[in-house]
Amino acid sequence: MRHNKKFNHLGRTSAHRKAMLSNMANSLIFHKRITTTLAKAKALRIYVEPLITKAKDDSTHSRRIVFEYLKSKTAVAMLFRDIAEKVADRPGGYTRILKTGNRLGDNAEMCFIELVDYNENMLVDKDSKAKPVRSRRGGKKKVEAPKTGASKVAAPKTKVVQAEVAAPEEKTEE
Repeated sequence: MRHNKKFNHLGRTSAHRKAMLSNMANSLIFHKRITTTLAKAKALRIYVEPLITKAKDDSTHSRRIVFEYLKSKTAVAMLFRDIAEKVADRPGGYTRILKTGNRLGDNAEMCFIELVDYNENMLVDKDSKAKPVRSRRGGKKKVEAPKTGASKVAAPKTKVVQAEVAAPEEKTEE
C-alpha cells in the first residue's frame, strides 16, 4: 500500500532525485526562471518553496538548514540577501509554472518555472489591466454636455473675449 507517499519519484533513485532537485533549485535561484518538464517543475516547487520560507528568517540555524538542501554558499547567500527581502510580505506561492507546449523529441509537457516577484512582464500586466479595454462593437462613448447648454471649457473663453472687446470700447468713450 502507498499510504502517505505522495511525492513524485521522477523515475530516479533517491540520491539522484535529491541531487537533481538541488541543482535545479540552485539554477532557479541564480536565473530566476528555468525551462523544464512539467513533472520536474511541480517537484521543484514542492522542494524550493519551503526553502524560501525558511530564508525569511535570517538566522544561523535557518542558513544551515537551507545549505543542507542547496549545497552552495553563493545560492544560500543570494537566497537570504535578495530573494528573501523581495518576498518578505508574501505569505506563500513564490513560484509560478507556465506551460509552453510539448517537446518535439518525446512529446513531454514543457514549462517555465519562475520566481513570481522577478517577472517584470507579469508585474506590468497587472497595472495595464486597471485600464478598461474597449470592445470593437461598442462604438464611441458620447459624453453628455451639461444641461446649461455650454461646456465648461467654452464658457471661460467667451468671457475672456468679451472682456477684451469691452475694455477698448471704454477707453474710446473717454
